This record gives sequence, C-alpha cells and structure tokens, in this order.
Amino acid sequence: MAAVSLSVSTVKPLGDRVFVKISESEEKTAGGILLPDTAKEKPQVGEVAQVGPGKRNEDGSRQSPEVGVGDKVLYSKYAGTDIKLGSDEYVLLSEKDILAVVN
Repeated sequence: MAAVSLSVSTVKPLGDRVFVKISESEEKTAGGILLPDTAKEKPQVGEVAQVGPGKRNEDGSRQSPEVGVGDKVLYSKYAGTDIKLGSDEYVLLSEKDILAVVN
C-alpha cells in the first residue's frame, strides 16, 4: 500500500465540516503532579485550520459557517474523526459539534 503525504493546505473540508488543530493537553495538575499519557484526558479545545463552504439549505443555497480559520473553539469530547498529519494532531468534525468560540 502506498503512503499518502498530506498537509493542512491540501485538506479542504466539505459541507459544514471543520478541520481543527488539537491543542496540547495539560502535562501537570494544579498541584504540580506530572500526568502520564494514559491519565491525560482527550483535549476539547483547538484552533480552526480549515473550514468547509457551509451547509446547503433546502433551496440549494449555502449557509456560511459561524467559525473561521484561526478561531479557537471548544468542541464535544468524543466528536469527529481524529487525524494525524506529521507530528500534529487534528480532528475533522461537523460544525454542529462545536460548542463555543473561546478567546
């Protein structure tokens, strides 16, 4: 099987899908205890890397997405499909799985 080389610029989500770069999870607790990889929770915050053209309405027109490239978002814990490109981790999810835009 041939290996496929992808970069973020070659990935273009379809419809109302959003491609999010996952933020690093916490290495330490508030008390200073180091967490092993097995004890870390899956991150729920990331930065939008690519956005699809939007959802189609019943009349065939597109509804533009509410998020844009560069927005920092909070998304559902087990939503989307995890993707690894190089050493970076991403998640491809539907816009409805995004809970909030955070600053």
